Amino acid sequence: MKPFSVIFVSALLTSVAAGARPARSTDTSNVSASVDSYVQAEMRRERIPGLALGVYRDGHIVRVQGYGLASVELDAPVKPETIFQSGSVGKQFTATAVMMLVEEGKVNLDDSISKYLAGAPDWWKAIQVKNLLSHTSGLAEYESDERTKPGALFDLRLDHSEDELLKMIETLPREYAPGEKWVYRNTNYVLLGMLIHKVTGQFYGDFLQERIFKPLGMTATRIISEADIVPGRSAGYRLVHGELKNQEWVAPTFNSTADGALYFNVLDLAKWDAALYAEKLISKSSLDRMWTVFLLNDGKPNPGHYGFAWAIDDSNGHRAIEHGGAWQGFTTYIARYVDDRLTVVVLTNLDAAHSRPGRIAHVVAGLYDPALVPPRPAAIEDKEPRVTSFLRETLQKISDRKADPDAFTPDLRVRLFPDLIEDVRDSLKQLGPLESLELLERKQDGSDRTFRYRAKFRETERGFELRLTPDGKIASLRSED
Repeated sequence: MKPFSVIFVSALLTSVAAGARPARSTDTSNVSASVDSYVQAEMRRERIPGLALGVYRDGHIVRVQGYGLASVELDAPVKPETIFQSGSVGKQFTATAVMMLVEEGKVNLDDSISKYLAGAPDWWKAIQVKNLLSHTSGLAEYESDERTKPGALFDLRLDHSEDELLKMIETLPREYAPGEKWVYRNTNYVLLGMLIHKVTGQFYGDFLQERIFKPLGMTATRIISEADIVPGRSAGYRLVHGELKNQEWVAPTFNSTADGALYFNVLDLAKWDAALYAEKLISKSSLDRMWTVFLLNDGKPNPGHYGFAWAIDDSNGHRAIEHGGAWQGFTTYIARYVDDRLTVVVLTNLDAAHSRPGRIAHVVAGLYDPALVPPRPAAIEDKEPRVTSFLRETLQKISDRKADPDAFTPDLRVRLFPDLIEDVRDSLKQLGPLESLELLERKQDGSDRTFRYRAKFRETERGFELRLTPDGKIASLRSED
C-alpha cells in the first residue's frame, strides 16, 4: 500500500513517458508561464487527468495551482482546495506522531516493538521502534501482489479489525535480521499506527487529528473514508492498456492504516511545510533525527538514504528531503530543499505506473531555482557491451509481449508475471522507439552487478538501472527520472 515512489520500485520497472527538461528561466516574471507550460505538457504526455501544484518558500505560499480535472466523469476542474489521497507521503505524519510520543517519554526509539505489541512472534523482540521508522525491521511486505490478490491473506476487498490485521501480519516471514538491511516495507508503518493506538488509547487517525491537523489548521486533512461526504474530493484513475479506468475499490481496513491513508490538499500542505520550519510540533533534535540517514548494523548509511519517513538526498549540492506516494489511482510527491527553503508539492489522480509527480516536482523546483538542476551525467566507457545488448533486447521483448520469465530472479518473476509485466509494457510503449543506450555507471552490489544507463527515445530520455545476479538473472530493472 502507498508505495514510496522514488525508491520502492527497486524490484520492478515502472517506466513512464516523460519529456526533456524545459529551458531554465532566470526571469521571475516568466517562471509561472514556464511552469504552466511544462506541467501541462507533462500531463498530456503522461495522460494525467488532474494535478495540483504547491510551491512554498520560507514557509509561505508562492503558488498553488490546479490543472486538469478532479473528476473526468463530472468535468470538474482541479482547484487548490481539491483533495487528493496521500499515498506514502502520509507516513511522515505517522513518524511525527511517534516522535511526539518519544519526546513525551511514552516511547523509546530503542525499545523492542514487542513491548507495545504483546503476543508478537519471538523474533520481533529484536525489532526496535527505530527499525520500523527506518524500514530496517526485516519484516516482509504485507501488500505484495501475491498477498493482496482475491482469496489471499491480505485480500484488499475483505475488512478486518485492527487486532485481526495484527495477527495476520504476525504470520509474515522474516526477510533479514533487524538492522542488517534496508528494504522499504509498508508493513512497518501499519505496525507504527497500531503502536500509537496501544500507547495513547486512540486510533492513530484520531491522534493525528487532535495533535497535528487541528493545531496546524489543516482543515481538509483526515483519514480516507469512501463512505463520508468529503467536499472537494477528487477521483483516482488508472490506465489499463491505454484506457482510463476508475480506481479499484478496497475495504475500509486498508484505507485506515498508518502507511499512507490520508486525504489532503496543497493548501493544507503549505501549513505542514511552515510548521516544519517553525518546529511547532516536535523539537529540532527530533526533526534532525528524522532527516538523518539511518545507519545499518555495520555502521554504514542505508542504501535508500532514508531517515524516518523521509529520504535525504542531494540535488546539485543542495540538500533535499523528500517522499512520494501512490494509492488507489493517486500519486503524490513532496520535495523540500531545506537549505534553499523551497518546497514543491505535486499531487495527481493517476496511478504510479503512469504518473511521475517526483520528476515534475524536481523540474518545477529547477524552474524556480536553476541552481537545483543537477548537471547532466557523462557517459563512461562501456566495457561490457553484451550487458547493454541484453538490456536493449529485454526492453524490446517486453514491448513485444515476448518477455522471458526465466530471465528474471524468482522473486522478481513472481511480482511481474503475468499481470504487472503488461503495465510495464504499456509504459514502455509510451516512450516510443529506443534509439540508443549510454552507460553512466557500473558498480558491484555485493555479489550482484548494477548498471545505470541513459536511454534515448525519439522524443525523450529516461534513465534505467539494471541489476544482475552472478548467473545473469535480472534482480532489478527500474526506470529513473
